[in-house]
Amino acid sequence: MAALPPDEIAPLLAASVATMRAEIRALGEGARWRPTAGQWSVNECLGHLIEADQRGFAGRIREILAGDRVVLTRWDPPEVAAARHDNDADPIELVEAFAVGRSAAIALVRSLSAGDLARVGIHPEIGPLRVDEILAEWPHHDRAHVRQALAVTQARVWAQMGAAQRFSEPAG
Repeated sequence: MAALPPDEIAPLLAASVATMRAEIRALGEGARWRPTAGQWSVNECLGHLIEADQRGFAGRIREILAGDRVVLTRWDPPEVAAARHDNDADPIELVEAFAVGRSAAIALVRSLSAGDLARVGIHPEIGPLRVDEILAEWPHHDRAHVRQALAVTQARVWAQMGAAQRFSEPAG
């Protein structure tokens, strides 16, 4: 199967914004609810996506484009998430900040040339990493955290479902 070019990656990145925007707007303040201690709320999933754009995806692509085989900056997602305090943020303001940052990231993706896609940075843990590999990981990563956010809403309504829970239980 052929690799997805930037013009096919960009709409996937935009779709993540649309999904998170719809979920946040539907939840309102409920976006701060956590299923259990230690699990992220929808707000916190969104905060992670914001940081991942800035540090892990658009950030790394910019680093690679700025130099030849640069050593990419490391970051600790759980540490950054804890420091952000996204659960204290207004959910609507947070999703709109995501949309603004993602719009700039999509513009970056659309600007990439074929030569840019083959450029390489050195990740301190995994070694050489090409721009096209980062592009492929980006929608994959998005979907993992969008799915996580949607699962938080599922957990929120689970107890209320009562007997209807049996419709969602795996067949025995």
